[in-house]
Amino acid sequence: MAINLEAMRPQSWQGIDDIVIVGGGLAGLFCALKLAPRPVTVLAAAPIGQGASSAWAQGGIAAAMSPGDSFDKHLADTVAAGAGLVEEKVARLMISEGPDRIHDLLAYGVPFDRDLEGHLLLSREAAHSERRIVRVAGDKAGGAIMEALVAAVRRTPSIRVMEGYVVEELIAEGRFVSGVIARPDAGQSKKRVAFPARAVVLCSGGIGHLYQVTTNPAEARGTGLGMAARAGAVIADPEFVQYHPTAIDVGQDPAPLATEALRGDGATLVNRAGHRFMLDLHPDAELAPRDIVARGVFAEVVAGRGAFLDCTKAIGRDFATHFSTVYASCMAAGIDPVTQGIPVVPAVHYHMGGVAVDADGRTSLDGLWAAGEVTSSGVHGANRLASNSLLEAVVFAGRIADSIKGMLPESTLYEWPTSAGENDDLVTVEDSAELKRLRQLMSAHAGVIRDEEGLKVLIRELAALDRARSRVRFSNICAAAKLIAVGALLRTESRGAHMRADHPLPVESQRHRTYLTLKTADRIIADIAG
Repeated sequence: MAINLEAMRPQSWQGIDDIVIVGGGLAGLFCALKLAPRPVTVLAAAPIGQGASSAWAQGGIAAAMSPGDSFDKHLADTVAAGAGLVEEKVARLMISEGPDRIHDLLAYGVPFDRDLEGHLLLSREAAHSERRIVRVAGDKAGGAIMEALVAAVRRTPSIRVMEGYVVEELIAEGRFVSGVIARPDAGQSKKRVAFPARAVVLCSGGIGHLYQVTTNPAEARGTGLGMAARAGAVIADPEFVQYHPTAIDVGQDPAPLATEALRGDGATLVNRAGHRFMLDLHPDAELAPRDIVARGVFAEVVAGRGAFLDCTKAIGRDFATHFSTVYASCMAAGIDPVTQGIPVVPAVHYHMGGVAVDADGRTSLDGLWAAGEVTSSGVHGANRLASNSLLEAVVFAGRIADSIKGMLPESTLYEWPTSAGENDDLVTVEDSAELKRLRQLMSAHAGVIRDEEGLKVLIRELAALDRARSRVRFSNICAAAKLIAVGALLRTESRGAHMRADHPLPVESQRHRTYLTLKTADRIIADIAG
């Protein structure tokens, strides 16, 4: 039964578009704005800007904009961090478009930090050779960017925002995606709604909530990756899961983050004895690539020596002014970072893997584009360079808008939404017992350090969970987890964020990207699980 849209339609709305964007984070909103004045609908499970990892980003956006910097330097740093797997042509394209996207964000009202002469203030983060991080009030970039974009979207009449719609499936006919199916009322409705579309843009975020310790919001459950895989999309590099080295270890889920900018400004990592352990592991110490720092912190924690971020000398009494978000998180947990070390632990932070896309955000399925953390464009390789994630989101969201305008120049109007049936698979606030078990298994066997035995245990357990819980959303979640596990099993080397205890060195013959389909992964799982 068709829903009467007139009561929900703004007075300026001139029809129903044929472009649907899944997700109300940075990539989704930026793409919608870049498509204007072409009509577009954004489907978001929560109010736009909420439940998105972008809003939690502290550091900022990397862009080569200072007099001493260059695109070549930024690319060299990106390639070095990516451990041999960066698609250099795509990364150069992203980096070269970065300054223009910063100016776009300024035009949308993002209040990036400036000096007294009005120049952008740039900070440095780990593995960057120059100060090129454009930030807001020290550690508030993500929230400030999202606030400005939300305001811009709400005043743009061509963008129809439908909040509280949990997208559960892609409508696919062979290789062609022709819409999505969503559950209204923040997933509490038994009714499901079909949204036909000629173009679907998937901007659904990452996979952090598949693990027990993560800095990501609970919405980052890999459902977009899973639904794309279940529709037949090719998935790239799923084994590369980046841990942030310095999540604040106070038992919260998600874990609050101590931004890398603190180390960029001179904070050090010490164990309980006061030993600065990163000096033993890398010439850049605390500013080494994230995978190396994460493993260093992990080793101290596992050994019982603990790991602490010491900001007392480098930041000191300026902490509350320059890093108010981290300061508030620490004080709420009874830690005064001005005088005390901050207990830290590695936490899942970003997925370099995802739906394989080209330089214009096109997936292997016709009619489906994707941007943001749900994708793998090759620009991060095996290990993302700090603050390149927000850069990737805005650059590729803008390129998707241009691609759609070029490929679908004329709008075709549909009378939708329409009913897609009913079931009682309602969204719950708390993790189900099955999801709790999955998160435990992923942390235990596909975490900072993996090995063949543990990955095979994980694969068998995931297969059993998938058989026992035949619900659409959990199948999406489980599909994402299975792809990560199989990718990690197949890569019998250590590279970037992927560390195999049984294969501790990189192998030259494996210096290539991974491409998987769910069908292939399931065949491998069947051989292992029996």
